[in-house]
Amino acid sequence: MTSFRRLLASLAVSSLGDWLYNVALLAFVFERTGSATWLAVTTAVRVLPIVVLGPIGGVIADRYDRRRLIIASDLVRAALMVGLAGVVALELPIVLAPLLAGAATLVASVHPPAVAASTPRLVDAEHLQRANAARAAIGQASIVAGPALGAGVLAVSSPAVAILANAATFLASAVLVATIAAGPAFRPSGNAAPGLLTELRDGVDALRGAPSAVRVIAADAICSAVYGILTVTLVLVAGRVGAGAGGYGLLLGGFGVGGIAGAAIAGRIDGGHWRRTLAVALTFVALPVAALGVVDSLWVAIVLAVVGGTGAVVAEVLSETALPRMLDDAVLARAYGIMLPVTLSGIVAGSLIAGPLVAWLGVTGALIATGAAVLTLAALLLRRPLVVGAPAVTVPA
Repeated sequence: MTSFRRLLASLAVSSLGDWLYNVALLAFVFERTGSATWLAVTTAVRVLPIVVLGPIGGVIADRYDRRRLIIASDLVRAALMVGLAGVVALELPIVLAPLLAGAATLVASVHPPAVAASTPRLVDAEHLQRANAARAAIGQASIVAGPALGAGVLAVSSPAVAILANAATFLASAVLVATIAAGPAFRPSGNAAPGLLTELRDGVDALRGAPSAVRVIAADAICSAVYGILTVTLVLVAGRVGAGAGGYGLLLGGFGVGGIAGAAIAGRIDGGHWRRTLAVALTFVALPVAALGVVDSLWVAIVLAVVGGTGAVVAEVLSETALPRMLDDAVLARAYGIMLPVTLSGIVAGSLIAGPLVAWLGVTGALIATGAAVLTLAALLLRRPLVVGAPAVTVPA
């Protein structure tokens, strides 16, 4: 477990820096351009590589030593952050900012599947769910703490300093991973088929051959789509309860706090009752979202946000724990490389449909309809038992 704790520490440091630097990046872009369009373009260019190329990152993580990949990813991203800080400090052409940010995301595409595929080898089978819960807790805590830390750095310094701080987090992450002994836990199984398309198809075929895995991933994607819808509708909810823009931040923060609680709960849930647990988690997403459509108190809305965030992260932890139990270790990184873009695409899809949904039904109707849709989809996904066995981990000699 010592090796996994170091991997977790590495993940915590780099994740915190990522969210810190996102605040600084957007602040710099808006300061230079005064344009909401530039903000949207910067965000899209930063996120798009992981959505489009995430499956290729999974293929790479199934080909090469994952410890080396994580270290290389951190070091290259640190160098890109130094370059981005130079763009800010030297007032170089603004177009370089989203391009460097996108390049950093591209390099990061190997990181999540490499970590996900290494986790079942670094912990005992009975501790796998708790290990994935710890990873999820780090992600949620970073969402809450990273922007706050970024705002604090910007209050006393400049965007360039904040971006350099992110470079330092990547260097620290690389050092932490480098202290983990190299060995078979990080080596792929070695039976990947030649050819990129063939390897991608193997990952898709592995998922198609495990319907329960597809259903669990679909549940996670549903929660992501709900989050995408909320990124738009919570602005209107905050306005309705008289809280304005500050209320919007509190509501999003509530989902982050709920996510931390959900990760803590998921680490202690009995892993033998998959369908029932996932049904409860999706219900904890659906009902608070529907209730947000009618609530008129900020504090009640925050409580509902916390409950919704709890349910969403329990579903996320279950999906990440289920994959190594349902799929062969040889294709695990590729499967995760497919799963991650699917869930991120859920956020994009949810944000895109939120506007037309509100225009058609109003914010109350949109949120009630979203909650009802989650319950309906949950009933369809969970109408049959989820077949989940023990982790199929094969550690190379």
